[in-house]
Amino acid sequence: MSMAQRERQALVVAMSEAGPDAPTLCGAWTVRDLAAHLIVRERRPDAAPGILLKPFAGYLESVQERVACKPFPELLELVRTGPPWWSPLKPVDAMVNLSEMFVHHEDVRRAGPDWAPRELAESDEAKLWGVASKVGKMAYRKSPVPVVLATPDGRRAEVKSADGAAVTLTGKPSELVLHAFGRENVRIETAGEPEAVRAVLELDRSF
Repeated sequence: MSMAQRERQALVVAMSEAGPDAPTLCGAWTVRDLAAHLIVRERRPDAAPGILLKPFAGYLESVQERVACKPFPELLELVRTGPPWWSPLKPVDAMVNLSEMFVHHEDVRRAGPDWAPRELAESDEAKLWGVASKVGKMAYRKSPVPVVLATPDGRRAEVKSADGAAVTLTGKPSELVLHAFGRENVRIETAGEPEAVRAVLELDRSF
């Protein structure tokens, strides 16, 4: 079972335990809303483009609202079983859904006040380091200063080149991935000139 598949199954468990009306880290979305988003992304190719393309956002929202009205157990089962055989995401599930499932699992886990990072296997952290170093180039593209991602065991990746002294964000790959995807409930350390660090932390990291 791939890490994406394991994170999917764990996400469904977390959703079930939290309940449909529990908050997530996805803005105002509840667990029910998040489940509907995942289902539309994988099963409604007519609406999924609205996730990235603003002209289609209204249609996406209407489809997602209808999907969210399904019984919660049905939503969970649709998330659990993943993309159907005809979906273009099916053959590449292990690759394209790794960050999606991991980040949204943490969106459910970390929405409460008593969250704590999970201890992931080194092999899983290694996969997430690959994600962090790639996604970071998009997440920190607007930074006015160089940005370097680093791990406690010495891995480093410059994800934004610019003039001036670099800001370094240090943490486990899992934490760096979450920060790159715009989450604030993370455990990272920062190094650099205070104003530069503040500028990086306040960046709009959306894609």
